[in-house]
Amino acid sequence: MNTYQNIFDSQKELYFSDTTKTYEWRMDQLNRMEKFLTENQDAFCAALNKDFGKPPFEQLFEITVPLGVVKSYKETLKSLMEPEPVEIPHGLEATGNRGVIYKEPYGVTLVIGPFNAPVLLLLCPALAALSAGNTVILKPANTTPTIAKLFEELIPKYFEPEAVSVVTGGRDEITELLKLPFDFIFFTGSSAVGKVVMKAAAENLTPVLLELGGQNPTVVDETANLDIAVDRIAWGHNAISGQWCIAPGYIYVHESIADDFIERLKVSIRKMYGDDPQQSPDFARMISEHDAERVASYIVPEKVVIGGRYDIKDRYVEPTVLYPSTWDDPALQQEVFGPVLPVMVYSDLKEITNIIKRKPKSLAAYIFSKNQANIDYFLNAVSFGGGCVNQTNLHCWIDSLPFGGVGYSGIGKYYGKAGFNALSNRKSLLLGNPDLELDVFPPYAGKDIAKNLSVFG
Repeated sequence: MNTYQNIFDSQKELYFSDTTKTYEWRMDQLNRMEKFLTENQDAFCAALNKDFGKPPFEQLFEITVPLGVVKSYKETLKSLMEPEPVEIPHGLEATGNRGVIYKEPYGVTLVIGPFNAPVLLLLCPALAALSAGNTVILKPANTTPTIAKLFEELIPKYFEPEAVSVVTGGRDEITELLKLPFDFIFFTGSSAVGKVVMKAAAENLTPVLLELGGQNPTVVDETANLDIAVDRIAWGHNAISGQWCIAPGYIYVHESIADDFIERLKVSIRKMYGDDPQQSPDFARMISEHDAERVASYIVPEKVVIGGRYDIKDRYVEPTVLYPSTWDDPALQQEVFGPVLPVMVYSDLKEITNIIKRKPKSLAAYIFSKNQANIDYFLNAVSFGGGCVNQTNLHCWIDSLPFGGVGYSGIGKYYGKAGFNALSNRKSLLLGNPDLELDVFPPYAGKDIAKNLSVFG
């Protein structure tokens, strides 16, 4: 605990020095992060493979995305830091007053990362925090021990500890860490742990940004391009062995195309991962034997149309489709977070939309359709963090699209400008005219108060 306190105190002192508020310090941190990632790309890729068999594309994705974030912030940092003028009542503006929003860092930030994208989803929030002028304590997931050890060894070689530090460990360590009065906490992970983080943050009234998860609905209507839909759903659901919070969680497919959809989906899965995905170099493993066993327990043998095999010791669950599923099935009682995909049939879009919107709000949602009326209806009726039309998953890597959840799936959004703003205290200011007299002070008797207050109208 004393070690955590020392790290926290040194970062707090740096924040109090106002050094982190400068453009030069922030650019220096971005340059350091760029060097850190480029010089250690091979080591991180090897660690990602060792921890849970991430294939090469998914390994590189974890490096290239944060490098893209670095590039974006370096290009926009000056403009992001500038005070933001805002409109004020005409009478005030006409008499020489101005409204402006200053963006200042919160202070010492704790960033808690998940296991499923242990580099990307730890560093992207950290980059938003550093760009906004905060110091950062990184807490990588303990379930990816090779990655955590790499962060612990490498971060001190690239960053001053008062700017960026790493804390590793499990439940006991994070419990102690959360007792510190952080100025901001950024957590990515499960809703259950998110509640624990939020409760701890409440003790110090610390603001939080929570990136959580949930059951992400996907609708395929009768007008959808099925060849496009099945490829995007098969990849979106099975990448990282289904262990990402934005993966399609279940499918509703229109009854008129349901059987055709299933046959094409089976072809797509075989095309991507072969007849034996356990041997595929492009299919990751579950993070633990426990999770492999948990996900395997959702498989209802009589509903398996493809897949269904598993190897707990190898942490392997085959890409599996369950059809036709119902809301009583085990795979629909919670977020699967694995490669088991339940598919249900529908006949009326409004009827299933009414069901979907009464479920806990999801992090993502997807619809495949060429019918604009159906698309508009679904997007308007269902509340979710973000999503795609005729696509899956890709929305969450685009800087201009703020990423985050709503309700059970999270609090707050980040990426690009949204991330900078989320990690900044937006300080509202009225810059008054020093020579303007407003006679609105007591005693009020005999004064034309309305005339003096008209400048606010």
